[in-house]
Amino acid sequence: MGSGNFLQVVAKNFDVLALPLVTLVYPLYTSIKAIETRSASDDQQWLTYWVLYSMLTLFELTFAKVLELIPIWPYAKLIFACWLVLPQFNGAAYVYRHFIRPIYMNPQSASSRIWYVPRKKNIFRQQDDILTAAEKYMEEHGTEAFERLISKAEREERARKSNNYMIFDDDYIY
Repeated sequence: MGSGNFLQVVAKNFDVLALPLVTLVYPLYTSIKAIETRSASDDQQWLTYWVLYSMLTLFELTFAKVLELIPIWPYAKLIFACWLVLPQFNGAAYVYRHFIRPIYMNPQSASSRIWYVPRKKNIFRQQDDILTAAEKYMEEHGTEAFERLISKAEREERARKSNNYMIFDDDYIY
């Protein structure tokens, strides 16, 4: 009789018991392990997880009253946390690559224009310095175009150093 009641309590409060294990205990343990390895991929996985966990916590704090009205929220959060944490799914890396990184890398994109707050122009700042030119180029053409420009310059420099003057670009041969 006593064990039946215990199992009922555990089943009824599964989300309360499992959520801290999935969202805190296991990620803390694996984060410490990641710090001790030389691999950058596990560091990125767990840094990404903690960023997403923080965002989820902020979301919950902001919408606590609404989320209380949704009875399946704790279970949905548990399933989402399992998807983020478990290495079989690698959900944290997926969310970062497909949602957070595009916003962070290209703040001028249409989907993130709401979130982007441009810096104030400093009247004492030199307008013709290289950093200003690079920022302006990225604002107009995006970070991928800037990365292509840098890789093209590196290829040209390597070609000059090796006395090979044929530069292969995406569209032209110099």
